[in-house]
This record gives sequence, structure tokens and C-alpha cells, in this order.
Amino acid sequence: MSTAADTTAVTNLIAKYAELIDTGDFAGVGALFEDAEFVGNGGSVRGSAAIERMFTSLVIRYDDGTPRTHHVTTNIALEFDDPATTATARAYFTVFQALPDLPLQAIAAGRYRDRFQCLDGQWRFAERRVTMHLTGDLSRHLRMPNAATRDNHGAG
Repeated sequence: MSTAADTTAVTNLIAKYAELIDTGDFAGVGALFEDAEFVGNGGSVRGSAAIERMFTSLVIRYDDGTPRTHHVTTNIALEFDDPATTATARAYFTVFQALPDLPLQAIAAGRYRDRFQCLDGQWRFAERRVTMHLTGDLSRHLRMPNAATRDNHGAG
């Protein structure tokens, strides 16, 4: 059975991911996945350094160091085992982007499926699965070799 503190800790991890992505702190994103796997539509990556490299190579950052995005995470559903040492979560996400010459718009929407584990009293990501269901204009958000790869990335 989970406690309110467990629920808050896991929910805060989900929110921290969105905050770090939107501020362009890809080292911070990687740190959230120290011993975890990040699985996107195009494959999987494991560990802090590999996840930081993936985001750095995939996501465009602008002069202010950010991708000029705003990730909104909704419909979070958490389930804890008993005793509460592992948990799973399901959530929706929508990514908005705005640039001086690009009006604010939704550019992607999908789902997160997460696994968490509690080690030494600290909740951590064990796995994040990102599935992109809807995409808009990603050309100003992701470095893509061609339009065919538009739906095969993992950054959400």
C-alpha cells in the first residue's frame, strides 16, 4: 500500500521530467534515468549518459538554451505494489511549442508508461515508454534526417 508521500514522490518525478526537458537540461533528464531505460517509438536507451546524448542529439535548443516547449502531463494513474517498493504509472502528454515566427501550438501528443522503484527510500525511474500518437509540425523541435522519421522518435 502506498502512502501519500510515495504518491507525491512519484508524481514529482513525472513533473520533474517535463520541467527538465522544457528548460533544456538534458543532463538533468539523464540523471533521472541513472539505472533506467527510456523506450521510444524508435528504440531504447539505458542509463544517464546515453539518455543525455539522445536528447542532446535529437532535440533542438534555441539561443535561450531551451527547446521553447511546454510539456503538459495529464491523466496520471499510479499503482503501487504491496509493500510499496515498485510502482507503475500511465499518463498522457501534450507538447506545445512557440517561437517568434511560430505561434503557440500543440506539436505532439501521446502516452507515457512508467515503472518506478524505491531504493534506499528514494523513488526512481526504472523505465519510461513513450508512445507518440499524434504529431504536428516537429521540424522546429527535433533534428530529423527526413520526414519519414517524424513519427519514429522517442522524445516526448
